[in-house]
This record gives sequence, C-alpha cells and structure tokens, in this order.
Amino acid sequence: MSAYQALYRKYRPQTFDDVSGQMAVTQTLKTQIISGKMSHAYLFTGSRGTGKTSCAKILAKAVNCQNPKDGNPCNCCEACRSIDSGACMDVLEIDAASNNGVDNVRGLRDDAVYTPSQVKMRVYIIDEVHMLSISAFNALLKIIEEPPEHLLFILATTELHKVPATILSRCQRFSFRRISQEDIVERLQYVAYQEKIDLDDGAARVLARMADGGMRDALSLLDQCASATAGELSAERVYACLGIAGEQKAGELMGYVADRDATRALALFNRLYADGKDLGALLDELACLTRDLLILKTAPDSGITMLSGVAADTEVSRLANRFSAGELIRNMTLLEETMAGFTRNASRRLDAELCILTMCQPKLQLDAQAINARLTRLEERLDSGDFTAPAKPAAPAQAEPEIEIPPVPTDEDAPPVQEEPTSNAQPEPEQASPGFWTDLSAAVRQELKPPLNGFFSAKQNDMLSCQLMGDCVILRCNKFILGELDKPEVLSLVSRKASAILGRPVVAKAVDAAQKPSTNAQLERLMRFGREHSDIVTIKE
Repeated sequence: MSAYQALYRKYRPQTFDDVSGQMAVTQTLKTQIISGKMSHAYLFTGSRGTGKTSCAKILAKAVNCQNPKDGNPCNCCEACRSIDSGACMDVLEIDAASNNGVDNVRGLRDDAVYTPSQVKMRVYIIDEVHMLSISAFNALLKIIEEPPEHLLFILATTELHKVPATILSRCQRFSFRRISQEDIVERLQYVAYQEKIDLDDGAARVLARMADGGMRDALSLLDQCASATAGELSAERVYACLGIAGEQKAGELMGYVADRDATRALALFNRLYADGKDLGALLDELACLTRDLLILKTAPDSGITMLSGVAADTEVSRLANRFSAGELIRNMTLLEETMAGFTRNASRRLDAELCILTMCQPKLQLDAQAINARLTRLEERLDSGDFTAPAKPAAPAQAEPEIEIPPVPTDEDAPPVQEEPTSNAQPEPEQASPGFWTDLSAAVRQELKPPLNGFFSAKQNDMLSCQLMGDCVILRCNKFILGELDKPEVLSLVSRKASAILGRPVVAKAVDAAQKPSTNAQLERLMRFGREHSDIVTIKE
C-alpha cells in the first residue's frame, strides 16, 4: 500500500501550461526558452502559494529537457524524470531559512564552478532568499554577477523589500500575482473530480476565498475538509470542519450591529463560541464584511467587483445602506485592534465580547472616532430625509390626555379673558411665508453649531415647520428633534432673529407637530403669553 500524498504535492504543476493564474509569467518564460535568450539569474516574487517554486522547478526542467515542446518540458526524458524524483545532483533546491549563513553560500559558490555531470545546466533554486544574512548576500553577489555559462540561479521570495538592491539589479524579476477566486475554484473542481470528492460550488468558493489567492492553501484546505467528512462537501460542512463562522452568521451578526441590538448580537456570539468557532476567524469574517460594506458604500458602482465574497452580494448591498462610512471605519478599527490584542491577552473571549458590545453601542465611547461615527449616521439620515425615531415597544393602551399646545399658564393662573365680539375674534394660526422662513432659517443656521443647524433647512418640511400666531413664532417639530430644539438657548436665538425680521418683539416656542390643533381660547392665552413676555426680547440685529 503506497503512502498517501497531499493534494498540493500530487497536483503540483508539471508544465508552464498547468500553472493557474500566472499567464504573463509563464508565457514570457516559454518564449525565452524557445528563443534561447535566457537570463543567468531570475527572481520570483509574490505571496505564498502562487506558484513561485513550481515555476522554478519547471524552468529547471525546461532548460535541461532533451525534447522540449513549445517551451514546456516533456516530463518523459531522462533529465526530466531525474529532476522530478530529486535524484539529479545538478539541480539543487536550497531553503535559505535554514541555510542562511555565509559559510553555506561560500560552499555553494565553490561548487558552482564545476560543470554539470548529468544535465546541460547546473540550477540553484534558493527559496525564501530574503532570509540570507547580509554577509551571505555579499558572498552570493559575485557569483550572480559573473556566473559560468552552465550556471542558472532562480531566487524566490515573499518579501521583496528585504532583498538588497545589488541582488535585484542582477536578476530578471517576475512578479506572481494572487490567483483569482475563479481560477482557484476551477482548479479545485478539477482536483475534486479527479479524487472523486463531491464538492459543490458554494464550498469551492468558500475554500477559494479563505485561500486568499494561494493555490497551495486552497488545495490543503480541500484535503483537510475531504478527509474529515463523508458525502457531499457543502459550504456549511467546510465551515464546521474548519471551525469558523459561516457567511450567514457573519451577516446576521452585522445586522444586529446595525440595529444596535447588543442583546441579540452577544447571544449569537456566545452560541457560536459554544459551538467551537474560532474567535479570530469570527472577527476576521466581520472585518472582511466591514471592508466590503465600506467599499460598496464609497464606490457603489464599481465596488461590487471588489467584494471579498464573505457574504452574498445582495446581503452586502442591503447591509451597506444601514451603516454610515464613519461607523464602518470605527468598526474596522475596533476589529483590527481586538484581533491584534489576541496575541498579547489571554482573555480572548472577553476582548471579543467587548468589541461587539462597543460596535453595537457607540455611546459607550467618547473618543473622536466614536463621535464622528454618530455624527455621520445622523448626517446620512438628514440627507435621506429619514427622520423617524427608532421603534419602541408599544405601551398599554390608555386614553390620551388633553395636551395644550404649546404649554402655557393654566386658566386658573391667568386672569379671565373678556369675551370679544365675533368680528374681533383672533385669527387662526397662519403658515409662515416662504420668504420669512428662508430669512429666519438662514439667520439661525449662521449661529447654531452642527448638528442643530442642519435642522433649519431652507424649506419647511415634515421635520420642522413654522407658524405665526400674533406675537408668537411656533416651531412645529417631530418627536425626533423636539428635544433638541426645545431648549432656552435655541428658542432665545430664534426669538431674536424672528423679532429682527418682523420688526416687532416675538417669542419662539417649540411644540410637537403630532399634537391636535389648539382651540381659540388656547390661542388667545398663547398670544397673551407672548405679549406679556415680549420684554425679554430685544431687537439688536
């Protein structure tokens, strides 16, 4: 019985045409091999699992192949078989992480001058070359600068910025891009078909997203999930096997954050924690979803093509409308700080719970970013015209008490009102003219600070309208802003500005627009109240 071989090793590309997602690199290398215009040193850069080492081995076979086909090795000749089996002494793969000393490089340099014994060219593949010490790089520099004709260097690294410029200038550099999710899904489906694994499309996409552009990681994850479960490999089984939260749970949790429902958010979090979900993976899911929401919020047209796939596009679009950009930036900062603290703090569950609670309740923090998040949410509601207050539980049905609008001294406190002839009855309240309101709102906006000045728009609306009743200016407000405007400093400002515009002293009052209209007797008391208190208003405009 033969030993089991990992999928990423079993399905390692054997020709340039087998490499997924690196067409620009492989086509250039094939052209150089066909034309014979080869460089003496190559530098392959890119993130892990994108095909750097695989292309290095294919290139080593191609330059030594006895029967190359369109720039690809034949994989059938003696040289190709010897290199594949690792028996060729002239093709050496060196791990710079464990052979990073100057003595190792000096030994390599001394051996490099000898001509190859089995193949045409001696090839050195130095993986993770950035791990070499400075003295080792200096020892390598001379042989790379003037190598013998039979020598080929292929350097590979994931951290290009750590490679000295003197080495970079002597190599042909090829950048390996992250493999797209579509290419990874296609390769996973091919491998699953060959291995008789029942892999559905949703599970393949989950694995492709988690691989983050690395084919090796994707195949390793497929190997792990396929060996841990029998039957069809679905997305939910992948989540369960890897111990992470599914996209539905991440979207559901983010929905509770949008609702400011800390109770349900923490209940869902505790249920996922009890199920054994990894806290780091859960917060990473939320961070990816927050990033998608921010992308879609700032670039609604082109952003749909840049989503990570952590949730369905329709769900991301729906959630994006429930957050402001400031809230998303704040949430992303909280998630990143919490995940960074996981390595320093043992109480990971407490940190994660505090993070979710703070996301749901911005009022718990008073830093500039939290205040900015609350203000941007308010600004977006003002821009959209949505001034409805959050729904509250219905109170037991009770008879509504008669409420006078606005509150004024009662009949017992005021002297009796002499009944006047019908012809002299007080007029009904009239809607303020557009010109008066335009002047008044503009004058008030100049002295009020945000967000209060935003309520006084140039046009009257359902949020705020104005009525004139004798010597009173009535601001009819909805419940959302009544508590903000019914303050002495605001009403005093409105009184001064209105008095200056009308040319006579008036008093401003803020009332609930949803209350019933006042009776004539109430209007009379209201106007009398304004006349009696007109001395507190001075026209200084």
